Amino acid sequence: MSQPAKTCIIGDGAMATVLALLLESKGMDVTLWGVFPDHLAELIQTRENRRYLPGYRLPDRIHVTPSEQRALGGAELIVNAVPTQFIRSVWQRIAPHVAAGTPIASIAKGVETDTTLRPTQIIADVLDSPGPLAAISGPSVADELARCLPATVCAASEHAAFAEKLQQTFTTHWFRVYTNNDLLGTELAGATKNVIALAAGILDGLQAGNNAKSALLSRGLAEITRLGSAMGASTETFFGVAGVGDLATTCFSPTGRNRTCGEQLGRGRKLDTVLNEMPGVVEGVPTTKAVVELAKKFNVEMPITQTVHKVLFEGLDPLEGISQLMNREPKPETIG
Repeated sequence: MSQPAKTCIIGDGAMATVLALLLESKGMDVTLWGVFPDHLAELIQTRENRRYLPGYRLPDRIHVTPSEQRALGGAELIVNAVPTQFIRSVWQRIAPHVAAGTPIASIAKGVETDTTLRPTQIIADVLDSPGPLAAISGPSVADELARCLPATVCAASEHAAFAEKLQQTFTTHWFRVYTNNDLLGTELAGATKNVIALAAGILDGLQAGNNAKSALLSRGLAEITRLGSAMGASTETFFGVAGVGDLATTCFSPTGRNRTCGEQLGRGRKLDTVLNEMPGVVEGVPTTKAVVELAKKFNVEMPITQTVHKVLFEGLDPLEGISQLMNREPKPETIG
């Protein structure tokens, strides 16, 4: 199975840069495009993403361009690396330059607040004739990937041949790619784990201890699995690398934006202040709104997510939120 002759990465953040470096190291033709001309100009001039991934030089063979036509012309694979809440507007802009049937893989992790659509669903909603769609998801801290530290992710698609092609395209001696056909579960796991990571950060900010954090991860996994099952996803997905694997990394990584945001909230800081000071997008904040709507729609009990929503948007004190969770009615433990 041959590798795509040209890959276009839509986005200019840390993960977009890491994947460009990975593909270039395999000798592939890679083009990076983003919506901010000033940032692209800086990338072209300095060959370094100083804003989101400082310290790693972009080889000259990685093309960076502000032109949608140049970026997408002749592309045999498109990778979406745009934060979820901006996917619709960005893809509406580039849609005229996307050739019908071009395969598209998304690495975004979130749910659109206005529609509760997942990233690949948003893209399909925008394009007239989308090609096969996939999600690449799993525990993947950008700085660790840039240092070629071992990592494992999953390429999920309803088109088995496309998932296998992505596996071949992205696999290296330090980056292992599994495949599955549960696109729904893989994208939902990647989105909901950011909500649980906010809660994990809140516990860190409150210095609640490792017992509390481990309990949060296990019960958080239970409730996001319940939602996935109700929506038709495979339960197994939530116990794989795209589920519990990604959840654990996001909740414990000191550099994770969602956990860090939660930690600041646990220390008593206001959400608007925290978001204004953080580089990049904290996907879990808007996704919390969308997941609460999904829980209502599918009649799924999600107490941790509901509590995070109250802390973020209803003024609930984080310490009071923990107290409410601990004092819920006693019941048997259930998973999924």
